[in-house]
Amino acid sequence: MSAQQLESASAIAYASVGNVGVGFDILGHCIEGAGDRVEVRRIDTPTVRIAGIHGCVEVLPTDAAQNTAGMALMALRKALGLQHGFELSIHKGIALGSGMGGSAASCVAALVAANALLERSLPREALYNFALEGEAVASGGRHGDNVGPMLLGGLVLATRDRLVRVPVPPTWHCALVHPHAVLETRTARAALAGDYALGEFVAQSANLALVLAGCWRGDAALVREGLKDVLIEPRRAPLVPNFARVKQAALDHKALGASISGGGPSVFGWFEHRVEAEAAADAMCSAFAEAGLDSDRFVAPVEGPAASLVSTSNKGGAA
Repeated sequence: MSAQQLESASAIAYASVGNVGVGFDILGHCIEGAGDRVEVRRIDTPTVRIAGIHGCVEVLPTDAAQNTAGMALMALRKALGLQHGFELSIHKGIALGSGMGGSAASCVAALVAANALLERSLPREALYNFALEGEAVASGGRHGDNVGPMLLGGLVLATRDRLVRVPVPPTWHCALVHPHAVLETRTARAALAGDYALGEFVAQSANLALVLAGCWRGDAALVREGLKDVLIEPRRAPLVPNFARVKQAALDHKALGASISGGGPSVFGWFEHRVEAEAAADAMCSAFAEAGLDSDRFVAPVEGPAASLVSTSNKGGAA
């Protein structure tokens, strides 16, 4: 069936670990277990409108220009000069203010679904700038550490204009623990205001280089040496309840490194094997419980899945 016949499409984008500690705003990976699903319908009216928002949310804007998914499709329409519009329904499966890329997931899922409705679908990399436009609505900036891996899958280096997929051994797993607390992205970014020493930047650059080299070579020792955030984590740690204990729980179970996921309050650790990640996730949950917080745990390969189509349909029914 040709793309011109499609009337609607639904796509899912999975959660992400932004920054991966040492790659502030430029490094991230997706992780299976939680995701946002967006259904997009092609409409004759040359506009973008949001029909509904469902799932684990309280209030999100239904004005397309104030919504990450809506803005991403507005940017797509404008860039391609589309004569038709889009109507979307958003199903939130990622908690907002969790540090799991919830705002990014909605706009990426919307773009992947809308892309299937175009006369000529675009390559995934071509959707990147539109995703950045959507992400900026929630975070106030165009940073790709969440949308990049959601578009391509796995671990991705996301610069201003380029996405580079970084190979990771398939046995390496991530334990991601989300405490039942909210930390808004803008609040987490405000904690970073102030002066930084040149030595901090040098140390962080060295650590990022070690992590990237370790991933490419499949060398866990290099990653273990480099996966230490000396720049951002010290400034955000006070915003995450019992963070030091949660991080230590991961390290006590042989983590290659552990830090805050995105803006927090979720905390992640990397492990060479799933069994270590499973044990660490339980211990990390217990550490959050010491602070009176229930939490959700996710254990999955670092090489997580890219956003994908769930279903498509035309006027005659499902495809």
